[in-house]
Amino acid sequence: MRIMGLDYGSKTVGVAISDPLGITAQGIETICRKDENKLRKTCARIEELIGEYQVERIVLGLPKHMNNDIGERAERSMEFGRMLERRTGLEVVMWDERLTTVEAERTLIENKVRREDRKKYIDKIAAVFILQGYLDSVADGCRQRCR
Repeated sequence: MRIMGLDYGSKTVGVAISDPLGITAQGIETICRKDENKLRKTCARIEELIGEYQVERIVLGLPKHMNNDIGERAERSMEFGRMLERRTGLEVVMWDERLTTVEAERTLIENKVRREDRKKYIDKIAAVFILQGYLDSVADGCRQRCR
């Protein structure tokens, strides 16, 4: 079963896909749009990727504040998640994404990606961290139950 990870932003959506065993996450692409509210092409592309990779679940980053409050960005992400559930019929799991963009930025810096090139990759890398966090959590839960 493949799982899709999404980092939903105001003008981009980073996309990651798990391997068939649900162990590792790989960055696929960053979907760009000109306007935050123009989601038709973004949703169409996500649906294409769902079909191409035979995705059975979506993990969507939930950008909570550091004090665990849900702000405007998180509300928009949850609204996007509900829309994806309606359009795709797939379960959308909201996943705490605090500090994933910071972690993605640090990873790009450590790998000596030039500052001007980081924007191309940061959302895709953040989607990988979101999805990998979810996959690791599921694996940890399975290990706990199997003891």
